[in-house]
Amino acid sequence: MATTDDFSMATAQGKEADSLLLWILVWSELAVFGALLVAFMVLTMMDMEGAALFRSHLHPGLAAANTIILVLSGWQAALAVRLGAEGRPVRRPLVLAALLGLVFVAVKIFEYTLEARAGIGGLGALAELYFLVTGFHLLHVVFGAAILLLVARRPSQANVVMIATLWHAIDLVWLVMFPIVYLT
Repeated sequence: MATTDDFSMATAQGKEADSLLLWILVWSELAVFGALLVAFMVLTMMDMEGAALFRSHLHPGLAAANTIILVLSGWQAALAVRLGAEGRPVRRPLVLAALLGLVFVAVKIFEYTLEARAGIGGLGALAELYFLVTGFHLLHVVFGAAILLLVARRPSQANVVMIATLWHAIDLVWLVMFPIVYLT
């Protein structure tokens, strides 16, 4: 017959396994984005003139606005974790974090539209890698925003912490990507 101590031990082991899987996911995502960004930097160094032409078609102002949007979104996710730890409602900051993520998506799609009109797609491998890395990040934002909304619907402290951690990893990728892609 199982005792309360057995149940507590199994619950603690389950939380450790969840935490380990979460960090494996976060680090693997960071490694993938890191490899893509290193490739972007290598291509930039191999063709400085082509990179300058490519960057002349980008919109760093929109990317800076998106940086602010994601930082505000991350702040809301962090606020949800803090409020949850205090036993207070977390739905509002989770929904705000998701909505700000969706604003990021809208701005990025607008930016893609401007870039497509300018003919950036015909600028070679660097442009292709740009769309790959920023598009992959964009998919992460869409997925993360959807999960934020799901967690907001039925929040538990463990799920709030988990999605906030993933959301911060998505933020971190953008904070590294922004200067590499738009400012160097």
